[in-house]
Amino acid sequence: MPKQVDHVSRRRQIAEAVCRLADERGLEGVTLRDVAARAQVSMGAVQRCFATKEEMLVFALGQIGERIGERVRARLIAGPAQSAGTELGHAVTEIALLDREHRAEARVWLAFVAQAAVSDALAEPLRVNYTALQEAFTHLVTAAAADRPTTDRAAPLDPQREARALLALADGLTTHVLIGHLTPDQARDVLHTHLENLWHRPSRTD
Repeated sequence: MPKQVDHVSRRRQIAEAVCRLADERGLEGVTLRDVAARAQVSMGAVQRCFATKEEMLVFALGQIGERIGERVRARLIAGPAQSAGTELGHAVTEIALLDREHRAEARVWLAFVAQAAVSDALAEPLRVNYTALQEAFTHLVTAAAADRPTTDRAAPLDPQREARALLALADGLTTHVLIGHLTPDQARDVLHTHLENLWHRPSRTD
C-alpha cells in the first residue's frame, strides 16, 4: 500500500524549514527548492501542500504566531491567581521575545514584518494578529486599572490607547535587543518602568 502522508504534519514540517531558512538568510533567501531540501521532502511535496510560495509564507507566519500565543497562554495559566497588571506584564514580555532562547524566533518574526510592508498577503494576518493582541491588552489594562487604589490624584486611563502603546513598545524592544542596542535586561527594565508608571500616573491637573 502507498505510504499515507499526514498533510497537517507535512505542512508544519515545511513551515519549520521556512523559518530556519528565514533565520539564516532573511525571507529573500527562501526558495521552494531550498525549503524542500531543508525539510527533506521533494519539490512536488512542497507544491502539493502549498499552491504558491506566498501561501507557504503565510502559513509559516501563522505557525510563529501560534507558538507565541501558546507561550502567553501557558504563562497566564501557570499563575491563575495573579493580578491583571501582572498578567499584562507577563504577556507583553513574552510577545517582545526578549529571552535568548527566542532570539531566532525574533529574527524570523521581524523578517516577516519587514516583508509585510510590501506584501498585503502577509500584512493581513499580521493585522488580524495585532488586532487580537490589542483587544486582549485592552481587556487586561481595563481590569488592572480597576484594581488601582481610588484616589483623586490618579489619572484616568484610555485602555485601548494604552494597549496600542504597549504593542508598539513590545515590537520596538524586540528590534532594539535584536540589533544589540539594548540588552534583554535593559529592555525588561524599560517595559517594567512603563507599566509601573502606567498604574501610578498622576493626574495632569497636579
